[in-house]
Amino acid sequence: MKKTVLVSGGAGFIGSHVTVELCNAGYDVVIADNMSNCDETNYNGVCAILGKKLPFVKMDFCDRGAVEKLFADYPIDAVIHFAAFKAVGESVAEPLMYYHNNLVSFINLLEVARQRKGGCNVLFSSSATVYGETDRLPVTEESPRQSATSPYGNTKQMCEDILRDSVRAYAGIKGIALRYFNPIGAHPSALIGELPRGVPNNLVPFITQTAIGKRECLSIFGNDYPTADGTCLRDYIDIVDLAKAHVCAVARMLDGRMKEEYEIFNVGTGRPVSVLELVNAFEKVNGLKLNYKIAPCRPGDVVAIWADPTRANKELGWKAERSVEETLAAAWAWEKHIAGK
Repeated sequence: MKKTVLVSGGAGFIGSHVTVELCNAGYDVVIADNMSNCDETNYNGVCAILGKKLPFVKMDFCDRGAVEKLFADYPIDAVIHFAAFKAVGESVAEPLMYYHNNLVSFINLLEVARQRKGGCNVLFSSSATVYGETDRLPVTEESPRQSATSPYGNTKQMCEDILRDSVRAYAGIKGIALRYFNPIGAHPSALIGELPRGVPNNLVPFITQTAIGKRECLSIFGNDYPTADGTCLRDYIDIVDLAKAHVCAVARMLDGRMKEEYEIFNVGTGRPVSVLELVNAFEKVNGLKLNYKIAPCRPGDVVAIWADPTRANKELGWKAERSVEETLAAAWAWEKHIAGK
């Protein structure tokens, strides 16, 4: 009998790619999203890639009644939770909005999920931001979490703790937290990808929007960091590789292969790439020249962070496979697709 996976926030950037890979792996998927951070572009793209319509429920996970109805209407075996506000700067300006939305939505989900007959498996979308500015690189799952530099990052830490404590307390829940590094790119079909509202917060959409003329100039924040070229180092992971890690984690839960009832995995490549290297790689692979300038460093930016993905490689049987060049070519193809070029 097919297992059903609920993808909360499934119309967004990561959720849409995860949905495609789950369906390719043979799962039934239900998408639920309040559409506060997206429109129907990625949902329609998912349906086009798969050649079928998927169940879609427009709802807010802060509405407990709506969550209860969702679980009553569908035989949900596992949940992947993406439904959260995610803009760091906005979280600093509106902390109460972020704490309310990101915590209440997750608590509602867990309270309803644990009451499901037979229990429920919960996969939480966490982030490498929980590590902060670390002393040792690469970071492992045992690296200490540092104090969060934003309310957004704090909600990631708090939700990890809520999931851990809930798993310990309630027999009906098993949980995995995936700590992503820097997801970039788009699906090879160019039918789904990152679609930020307003000015992008992430580097690659700003690169592609500058390349296509939507933004006048790309700002590289700081070139005097203690790195080889003076720009920050990050672990950029292809969005399809990231999506496949979720499929592996869901299978681990549903197949009963978890070694503990709550597990954490880093999801990254293990290869640091500087901001300038990424910009240069985009120019080279797509035959373009970007208009960019060096801007002052931003407060709170971590100098360097990348993953040790050994645990995920070994325990999940997953490994990042796509090259940075493939990823940046896909990102550019997506930008041209949404611009109608």
